Amino acid sequence: MKKITTLFLLVSINVFSQIYVGATTPLYVKNQVLFVNQGINLAANSNVYLRNNSQLLQGTSGTSTNSGTGTISVYQEGTSDNFEYNYWCSPVGTPSAGAGNTNFGIALLNRPSTVTASTPATILPLSSLDGTANPLAIASRWIYKLANADSYWQWVQVGSASTIAPGEGFTMKGTSGTDTADPEGTSIVNNPGSSQRYDFRGKPNDGNISVSVGAAGASTLTGNPYPSALHLNAFLLDPSNSACTRIAYFWEQDKTTNSHYLAAYRAGYGAYAPMSVNTNGVYTAATFNSYNGDGTVNTVGSPSGIVIERRYSPIGQGFIIYGNTSGTVTFRNSHRIFVKEAAGSSQFEKPSKVKTLNENKKTDEEDEITDVPHFKINTIINNQFTRQIALAFLPEATDNIDAGMDALSMDDDLPNDVLFWLEDAGYVIQGVNFDVSKKIPLHVKATASSTFKFSVPIITNFDPSQNIYLYDALDSSYHDIKNSSYEVTLASGVYNDRFKIAFKNETLGIDDNNKSSFFIAQDNYNQLLKASNPDTRNFKSFSLYDISGKKVLFKNNLGTEQNYSFSTSGLSHGVYIAVFLTDDNEKISQKVIISNSRN
Repeated sequence: MKKITTLFLLVSINVFSQIYVGATTPLYVKNQVLFVNQGINLAANSNVYLRNNSQLLQGTSGTSTNSGTGTISVYQEGTSDNFEYNYWCSPVGTPSAGAGNTNFGIALLNRPSTVTASTPATILPLSSLDGTANPLAIASRWIYKLANADSYWQWVQVGSASTIAPGEGFTMKGTSGTDTADPEGTSIVNNPGSSQRYDFRGKPNDGNISVSVGAAGASTLTGNPYPSALHLNAFLLDPSNSACTRIAYFWEQDKTTNSHYLAAYRAGYGAYAPMSVNTNGVYTAATFNSYNGDGTVNTVGSPSGIVIERRYSPIGQGFIIYGNTSGTVTFRNSHRIFVKEAAGSSQFEKPSKVKTLNENKKTDEEDEITDVPHFKINTIINNQFTRQIALAFLPEATDNIDAGMDALSMDDDLPNDVLFWLEDAGYVIQGVNFDVSKKIPLHVKATASSTFKFSVPIITNFDPSQNIYLYDALDSSYHDIKNSSYEVTLASGVYNDRFKIAFKNETLGIDDNNKSSFFIAQDNYNQLLKASNPDTRNFKSFSLYDISGKKVLFKNNLGTEQNYSFSTSGLSHGVYIAVFLTDDNEKISQKVIISNSRN
């Protein structure tokens, strides 16, 4: 009978210079952090059990010196849906006697049966579509990885092969059925029907782990490669990791769509910008879309609504990074941190249950964590889906692209969309230096006549007294989207200069002066739009727009006449916007109703 060495002190930190674990003395770590300053030597048939959210941290400053054919065992839960992908990154590799990290394959996944015993998962052939919870069976058909890709077709199917390098992410779908085994004795079963527990068993990853990234725009699936939490901000903002854009993207999928056909998928990518190391960063939820067979967007759907803390990536969490230049990024032990997985601190992709971990100790660094001042702009498009973008404020931010602050959209090919526009590309998060006089332009796209309803539902650490407007350049109007919404119907087209986020209403106190010396009125009986110019101001042009923004009348070189009139006899009933432009480029605008009725 094996003698088990137990580390059981509540959330204490057990520090060792190095560890040798023998086959007859397995190490059981419960509800705490195990810190090993150097390497771990796992003798043949030896085991280290990390239980009740325990984690292993190591202090190696270079490459891993972990050795031996024994294993560590650590749990993580993913979705239990047969049809939904999770993005993973393994904390372990194949056991081997030599020192260093090794490749991973899904054959290293197990079903826990007791607190120390597990049964290897059955690996189903590529022809099988669906996995099962009990016995645990994994459909190898859905195991893919992605490296330095610039197109949908560059996903590489891995299947059951052990070819996933340390730091490489992989996709895996969940299981069907339930599994009521409670190996940890915490009343949290292996699969309650909403999540599936996996037991990762292998050699623990440690030390520097480098991942190659391609040139600008190439995407790579990677993730947290350690059996501990990862300080994602520290990794993304590490000065040596400039080869990536310092933004992480997380796959989110509609759990109500039960199909393996790509055309039926409803999914997208949430974006996380760390902003600076000691902040909570900014996360925008994915916009759900469906896809054609070639991976291109088919139709739009509903928003995910998922709000997940991303600063600390839990064990096993995978994510996408974009290349900035061709090179590598490196995960280091200095990026590791002991943060227990729980809502509000560190969460896997799914909206995770809060584990009984409220005794978490905070480090000095965590005490200094702040929320970046920001607000999120939601735009409901055609009452079908919501695009969410975020505007953040940092003193060091510029109006150009800032690494780690500005997040490029991963699905900017939507037929209708609202984004920030920086250097000819669409962004879902933009960081700027706050200035009350600034106007932040929006990129609005409509492939057909569409309605856009703008509002600001979420404000974080931003001056509560500060006004937030949507400026519409069509009629120089300001709309309070902080306390209400603004809805507009747009004709097909791309609008890069019409809509802007503003912080003060510059028409206040101006319109009255304009109106005192210039009058616009619609004479529906005579089917004329009339304007009176008693001060004989010099006007360059007159434009009349319908409510969708289409210009229906235009006259230039108006001069300094005291009265102007324009026929509206050919126009249909509706609301229009009359815009007069002075010789010094001042706009005078007014809404008019044209009915063309003499009754």
